[in-house]
Amino acid sequence: MGTLQNKIDFGVVFTVRMANPNGDPLNGNQPRVDYDGYGEVSDVCIKRKIRNRLQDMGERIFVQSDERKDDGCKSLKDRADSCETLQDAKKKKDADLFANIACEQWIDVRSFGQVFAFKGDPLSVGVRGPVSLQTAVSVQPVEMSSMQITKSVNSVTGDKKSSDTMGMKHRVDFGVYVFYGSINPQLAEKTGFSEEDSEKVKQAICTLFENDCSSARPDGSMEIQKVCWWKHNCKSGQYSSAKVHSCLKVVLKEEAKSGRSIEDYDIRVEHLDGLEMEEL
Repeated sequence: MGTLQNKIDFGVVFTVRMANPNGDPLNGNQPRVDYDGYGEVSDVCIKRKIRNRLQDMGERIFVQSDERKDDGCKSLKDRADSCETLQDAKKKKDADLFANIACEQWIDVRSFGQVFAFKGDPLSVGVRGPVSLQTAVSVQPVEMSSMQITKSVNSVTGDKKSSDTMGMKHRVDFGVYVFYGSINPQLAEKTGFSEEDSEKVKQAICTLFENDCSSARPDGSMEIQKVCWWKHNCKSGQYSSAKVHSCLKVVLKEEAKSGRSIEDYDIRVEHLDGLEMEEL
């Protein structure tokens, strides 16, 4: 497939049950919430999950998690230095050639962009990617629970039994979250992002929480409920992204006293004339 020709918008609805979708390091790793109590999952967190899914699909990823490294590189600089053609472009101080090679090598670079600025390097290069994501926000304010966790063994050998207390564990009882994104064809031309790449990103989003379990997010605690994928018929888009995103509406049903399950919410998608939409 060739380079992406037309603009794409998408919206995603997912649920969280008895899990911490995105801990806030500045607040004791409690689930992120805004000042009004609405839950949040940062765009950086979502991109991390998309990268992981693309990596599971066999794609080459530049920004890899430490526990998921598949090439033995210990840092981003090591990964960039391991590419001989990138080193040749760096020696020539050709920023455009460097960016083109990096986009060709790694799907996350040509999707999200990347800044290549490492200590000691004579060349700094910034790549602006076509795929943009918004922060996920819950439809209703979320209720959080905390529990103290303990241990039953000593961490190190000692004469006395060590303290059982380990700390606190926080979770969202239940929440419905929504996030939106867009793919810009003008930027796709610059990075070489293709129609095939857009299909891979769509597949990654539809399976976002597969192979993503942890003690904070047990298997099945986070689930994709709906993905809306809008394809425009031109580069600039038939409608603005704001207008397209507003077509996806998730509201608490009037007869529901509280949103304790996805059945308590009404998910509607309004159609815009001439705009192709795929519901997944």
